[in-house]
Amino acid sequence: MFAPEPKDEELSPSGSVGRGTSYQTRFNPSSSQHSGGGNISPVNTSMHYEPQEYTETDYLLPNKLYGTSRLSGSRRAKDADGSGAPAETICSMVLQILVPFLLAGLGTVSAGMLLDVVQNWDVFQEITEIFILVPAVLGMKGNLEMTLASRLSTAVNAGKMEPAREKWMLIAGNLALKQLQATVLGLLASLMATALGWMAEGKMPFNHVVLLCSTSVSTAFVASLLQGIIMVGVIIGSKRLGINPDNVATPMAASFGDLITLALLACFSQWFYSFIDLYPYVLYLVDLLFLCLVPLWVVIASKHPASQMLLRTGWEPIITAMVISSLGGLILDKTVTDPNLAGIVVYAPVINGIGGNLVSIQSSRISTNLHLNYTPGEVPEDRRSCFSPCRTFIGSGANHRSAQILLLLVIPGQLVFLHTIHLMKGGHTLPSPLLTVAFLSASLIQVFSLLCIADCMVHCLWRRGKDPDSYSIPYLTALGDLLGTALLSLAFLMLWCIGDSGSV
Repeated sequence: MFAPEPKDEELSPSGSVGRGTSYQTRFNPSSSQHSGGGNISPVNTSMHYEPQEYTETDYLLPNKLYGTSRLSGSRRAKDADGSGAPAETICSMVLQILVPFLLAGLGTVSAGMLLDVVQNWDVFQEITEIFILVPAVLGMKGNLEMTLASRLSTAVNAGKMEPAREKWMLIAGNLALKQLQATVLGLLASLMATALGWMAEGKMPFNHVVLLCSTSVSTAFVASLLQGIIMVGVIIGSKRLGINPDNVATPMAASFGDLITLALLACFSQWFYSFIDLYPYVLYLVDLLFLCLVPLWVVIASKHPASQMLLRTGWEPIITAMVISSLGGLILDKTVTDPNLAGIVVYAPVINGIGGNLVSIQSSRISTNLHLNYTPGEVPEDRRSCFSPCRTFIGSGANHRSAQILLLLVIPGQLVFLHTIHLMKGGHTLPSPLLTVAFLSASLIQVFSLLCIADCMVHCLWRRGKDPDSYSIPYLTALGDLLGTALLSLAFLMLWCIGDSGSV
């Protein structure tokens, strides 16, 4: 049975039309013909650009690939989790997920240990609003790096990275867009931290505001540039090695992202703090420099239709996610400044990072499956009725198996990371049994909730004609930051109330 091929001039199933004329990648019509045996011949990758109206789901796959598997080209996947990608065994899935998961965990553990050290620096003691910046700036890897990884992973699995010219145009446009978004988000995060700090304390010196702006923008820009280049290398390398980038790219984006970003945040803040009295104009020049680069990123991002579309439609999720992460930062700020709960600072990056890493894998996998097997606005049969958490984990489909595996990784993974923290602290004291149980419970509740939310959110976004690769991961990682910080703060508060010191 043939999957219907939507005509180019029709609207997307969501009913939305493009909000401007741009250039869409079109396939040569002669290259997609039905053979007498009822199969579709392989799609020719020769392309040319013609002006077309764009919708939010048009830019990753041409319309003629929606609704058909890239590999079979002739039939819709039979189950709800069918995929156009090669079938994965449970063993290969676990191995592909496990290595980057452990690397990401070590990165978040290192970030937690670093935060434990730098919290005693002068700038962190004097300007405590920097703690509000921490989840928001660290969360940008979910807003930007993981979103980039998810988009490019879907593009790889859909065959959109095969022609060299298209591949490099797609990469350059997405990297430029990411630098623009990093600059804007860095500025907004500092303003959000300023507003929350002012509401909490009732005052905010102007020189502290300038320092927060300079620190946030500089950290976001440099970290985004470094991690974006690494991310592109990981995805291209995964493709050449035959590894599914959906399993590898998003956790690798976070492997040392937290550590790099936090190190840059601490160094920039301390450096600018040394200038704040004698050379305050340095801080103004830094802000001006990054703002002057904004037109350059706009021009480069406009060169490819994918990034051009996101220049108009990609701001809502990342800005909303930044606000959500900042609320988590306010909780962290209030918890860290309480001497009875100060130990939370080591564990906060770990629980937030691990939760975001695991849910980003699931979100990316579901998104790739929808891109390869369903037209925009159409969802699997079992996702058309009311949502039930049981559907996320109970079933034999590939996405059911991955959800089960990701949830089962939480307890052993966090035990490894707790022991690593113990060793990095010198190995003199062990985490108390109550702290271990409280931390594992908070982490398990967080990941279970995030996986259920991801399953519902990705399918809802696709049903509404929005690309889940650009929308879901920012929301999910921000919710992970908020849930993780809140649950961890509650756990530490309960331990303090019963008199547990957290170590033996």
